[in-house]
Amino acid sequence: MVQETRLDRPRIVPMIAYEDAAAAIDWLGRAFGFRERGERYTESDGRVSHAELEFEGSPVFLATPTRDYESPKHHRQTCAAAKKWSAVPWVVDGLQVRVDNVDAHFTQAKGAGAMILSEPQDNPYGRLYRAEDLEGHRWMFIEEH
Repeated sequence: MVQETRLDRPRIVPMIAYEDAAAAIDWLGRAFGFRERGERYTESDGRVSHAELEFEGSPVFLATPTRDYESPKHHRQTCAAAKKWSAVPWVVDGLQVRVDNVDAHFTQAKGAGAMILSEPQDNPYGRLYRAEDLEGHRWMFIEEH
């Protein structure tokens, strides 16, 4: 195995909180094609305090930070403002991921139960679609021209 140096690591790594990080790890693999890498750190109560996923070499860190954390999906159920700004299909505080085949990726995500915010569509940047994961985090997947 090749040892990664400080200069090889990405300068920015998204970090996402989940109410149930273990379930999110499995779901993100099935729906969006992420795979777990490295060691998963779990607290004595079973809560995942740190895990790393990757999509084609690009990392995402995730965890359940505390038992008090509330996902975007649950937050908008009790907060009128969050419900209002979530009514649009746009990616608000989300992630963009480049994929090789957006239509195939869309089919996989939809089949795994992703909430589709917009169907695949062409625009000046490429072909893209938007989706929410199981806890309401928003993702945009794009196949660039």
